[in-house]
Amino acid sequence: MKFPSLWEGASLKTLLLFSAIFLILASYLQRRRRHPNSPPGPFRLPLLGNTFHMDVKKPHISLQETVKKYGNIFSLELLGSPVVVVTGLPLIKEVLVNQGHVFIDRPHTPLRSYIFKTFGLIMSNGQEWKDQRRFTLMTLRNFGLGKRTLELRIQEEATCLTEAIKEEKGQPFDPHFPINNAISNVICSVTFGNRFEYHDSQFRELLKILDEVIVLQTRWECQLFEIFPWIMKYLPGAHKKLFREMKKLESFVLDIIRQHKENLNSEEAHDFIDAYLKELSKYSGNVSPSFNEDNLVSCTLDLFFAGTETTSSTLRWALLYMASYPEIQGKIQDEIDRVIGQSRLPTMADKENMPYTNAAIHDVQRMGNILPFNVPRMARVDTTVAGYHVPKGALLVTNLTALHRDPKEWATPDTFNPEHFLENGQFKKRESFLPFSAGKRICLGEQLARAELFIFFTCLLQRFTFQAPPDTQLSLDFRIGLTLSPVSYKICALPRETQPKLGP
Repeated sequence: MKFPSLWEGASLKTLLLFSAIFLILASYLQRRRRHPNSPPGPFRLPLLGNTFHMDVKKPHISLQETVKKYGNIFSLELLGSPVVVVTGLPLIKEVLVNQGHVFIDRPHTPLRSYIFKTFGLIMSNGQEWKDQRRFTLMTLRNFGLGKRTLELRIQEEATCLTEAIKEEKGQPFDPHFPINNAISNVICSVTFGNRFEYHDSQFRELLKILDEVIVLQTRWECQLFEIFPWIMKYLPGAHKKLFREMKKLESFVLDIIRQHKENLNSEEAHDFIDAYLKELSKYSGNVSPSFNEDNLVSCTLDLFFAGTETTSSTLRWALLYMASYPEIQGKIQDEIDRVIGQSRLPTMADKENMPYTNAAIHDVQRMGNILPFNVPRMARVDTTVAGYHVPKGALLVTNLTALHRDPKEWATPDTFNPEHFLENGQFKKRESFLPFSAGKRICLGEQLARAELFIFFTCLLQRFTFQAPPDTQLSLDFRIGLTLSPVSYKICALPRETQPKLGP
């Protein structure tokens, strides 16, 4: 008798029994593979693990229930891989700083590998990652990172943004894409060598693709791709759209790289792509393990992604909090008027004299919670954390949501309150504040992001008062994607005074 005919003659009862036996066996083998001293955790379904354990609409919130049950270190199985979740500052510092050399790698899950391969700044590991990070940091510094030249670019872009908002004439508008465009222009000017006008339809379409890519990766089809890539690659769904949209972003970058090759000046590099192409020319005739065109494309995309989304989302949260807390907005504007006035633009030198504004920006970051689980890491070798065994290859998730909402650390953990970062009227750094992560893989763009947030935010509040549209209750709900961003909203920007001028 042929094998297919066995299935054809089997009853539904027999098939269900066979399936039950198979799942029990798979579950048994799964438990046998676990180390006896693994961190505790909830029951795992065979094959699917804890995929359906968390609420997909608010995973960072539902995870806190698991923390209450299992403590500050526990294990899950997500996306077909073991995952260790750590909570609390001592454990987070242990894994990111003290054992930073162990948890320095990025995990290569099927979806991430399919999209990003193993290139670039975010997903690369080992010597390749070190080379790309070192080169990128050096190049960004050469093009003004931490210097007055880049600060002037931010000021100029902030002026363009305020002019674009002024055109709304105080009427309700969605600030999403004007802010995206403005923030993106800063990194684009360094990476591509030029900025894009807010009415540029091609670039606006590109920003919409970027936004869609960020949201698509959390769709259930993409999560199933992580578990069953060999099946899902043949099936339609959001994952296929994600791949198509990523190809469009890659094509955009490849076209810019082609233009740079045609116009490359042998004397001077004008932007990051120029500098990278010059670095590549050093290896003509030789193969570099790190520097190649694949890495150039990935590094450029990483800078474009990270340099746009996180700061833009934070700034959109900031405007939302200003409109929702008018008394705090008023205090910030009083400080701006007192320290800067209306005759000039803010500079980074002003920040030291503006503790309340600085504190407000920090609490927007804390409440906005852009990366609630941080960017995941992976154990390079077997190790021990808090007495528990963590196997080589395990994914590590640091619970920044709990850290930034810890009632032991913050007086009003669930409420926007700049006083969290003030002491006797002066700005106070907080050790339990890690929006840029910590350790060797701390955010490469932290210095740029801090400068952008301060100058853009201060410029906007110098020029406008932000309010909810008439008869509208603004929502502080979030949208789940690779980042937590505000749900779409409209806001009114009421002009305050005359336009300040560039310069000291």
